[in-house]
Amino acid sequence: MDGYRRIEMKKIAVFFPGIGYTVDKPLLYYSRRLVSAYGYEVRLLPYSGFPDKVKGDKERMRRSFEIARSQSRSMMADLDLGAYGEILFIGKSVGAVVAAAIASESREKSRIRLILYTPLEDTFSFGLGDGIVFTGSADPWVGRENSQIPVLCRERGIPCYTYPDADHSLETGDIQTDLAHMGQIMEKTKGFIEKGGC
Repeated sequence: MDGYRRIEMKKIAVFFPGIGYTVDKPLLYYSRRLVSAYGYEVRLLPYSGFPDKVKGDKERMRRSFEIARSQSRSMMADLDLGAYGEILFIGKSVGAVVAAAIASESREKSRIRLILYTPLEDTFSFGLGDGIVFTGSADPWVGRENSQIPVLCRERGIPCYTYPDADHSLETGDIQTDLAHMGQIMEKTKGFIEKGGC
């Protein structure tokens, strides 16, 4: 190629799990497999130490967020995001809030792309930039059918995919439906990854 070698651009995907939804659960496991297949370096943030009975308790949720954000900052202290050509933050539940918060305070915020699985409303209190959202119509963490997540996405021009009768894990209780949904979610996740120039 005219004496030039192709220089591979470094890419990173940082995973922000939920309180009880670890990186080994389906949404984060399969998205991790996807980004790895596209050549992304993977950074997992296994924060811990949350209070019990968080759902429905604003003060415990706030504390959980602060714990996860503080631990995420520490675990990412050695990470120079400026060294990467492509940056993905992938968050689940409270991890989506933390991903949005960390992205909004980063020097690289304009280049960070967000994949958000079942985000909480607080996620949208931060500037999100380029992102994609997946939520369920029966998610008790965001008010089930009264969820504001689709509205908040629409206001910000962020694609939002809502799965009927799906809970906070994007599951319905019917295994065939759940498997079909997982396939669709990963296809849309893949499309979003590819849109970034992989």
